[in-house]
Amino acid sequence: MNTPRLKVTQLSTAFHTDEGTVPSVADVSFTIQPGQTTALVGESGSGKSVTSLTLMRLLPPTARTTVTGSALFVDRAGETVDLLTLPERRMRGLRGNQIAMIFQEPMTSLNPVFTIGEQIAESLRLHKGMDSRAALAQAQRLLERVEIPAAAQRLHEYPHQLSGGMRQRVMIALAMACEPTLLIADEPTTALDVTIQAQILALMRRLQRETGTSILFITHNLGVVAHHADEVAVMYAGRIVEAAPVRELFARPRHPYTQGLMNCLPARQKHAAAGGPKRLYAIRGQVASPFAPPSGCAFAPRCDKTLGAACDAAMPPLLPDGPQRQTRCVLTQSMSGALAA
Repeated sequence: MNTPRLKVTQLSTAFHTDEGTVPSVADVSFTIQPGQTTALVGESGSGKSVTSLTLMRLLPPTARTTVTGSALFVDRAGETVDLLTLPERRMRGLRGNQIAMIFQEPMTSLNPVFTIGEQIAESLRLHKGMDSRAALAQAQRLLERVEIPAAAQRLHEYPHQLSGGMRQRVMIALAMACEPTLLIADEPTTALDVTIQAQILALMRRLQRETGTSILFITHNLGVVAHHADEVAVMYAGRIVEAAPVRELFARPRHPYTQGLMNCLPARQKHAAAGGPKRLYAIRGQVASPFAPPSGCAFAPRCDKTLGAACDAAMPPLLPDGPQRQTRCVLTQSMSGALAA
């Protein structure tokens, strides 16, 4: 087994507000191997984006936060560093260089008063030491690489002059400018129509093959996960509740929350409705308030398979549930124990 490009262990991020402490991310652990894609999946508010911003050290400076755990990253020189404790100056040297991020909404991530070329060239000047002319020439090559037509013209245009799909391609070009070894993609296709979405995902997959970049892919789109991820970690209420290779997860989801997400897919409803039309499945209830979380399993109030007191007693740990997979569920762990006995 290769040394992981990134190994996150018991990552927790809490926000301290006037109303109380919000544990946005709690006890999150996962690894990303070189050249592979790990997907973080979950509904809105599950803690996916906060996980990525914590790893990038981009949480709002005015926020009162407590971050614990470790995030061990292997840089180009083979040195292992903890992203959470690295001095800010060294972190700036990694951010945008060896670790890059594609943000969810490019229109709010690109600077509206600088041209596309200037924004890409800035990263190249800062991290690669290029002069202005060489950086602009490389910026044009990067735009051509992400298949933007008339790249020489677009180089001198502003973000508002480009379509949504083009802006997302610019974000990818900007992220890949310094050939990072780790790319964090936070919902990179959410605001795009399905045709452009497919083009962007195919582009990211091609660039990954060419560069060997590891990708942390954050999304709520299970269809995208099925086609583009190697490993999947399912998050609910700030915690990972199931982790497995993508084929195993889709073939045999174990945690009731993962099963609920799968059952919400219209395609699954179509195949399941052998006797005629069937009402589209929805997970009942809603996520509990972070200010008043359940005493035990966070999903228990919405779970159709709850065991009552056993689920309410304490938060289940994330434990092995067969080869290469883990679940955080009393039911699956009791079943695994019975089978093992």
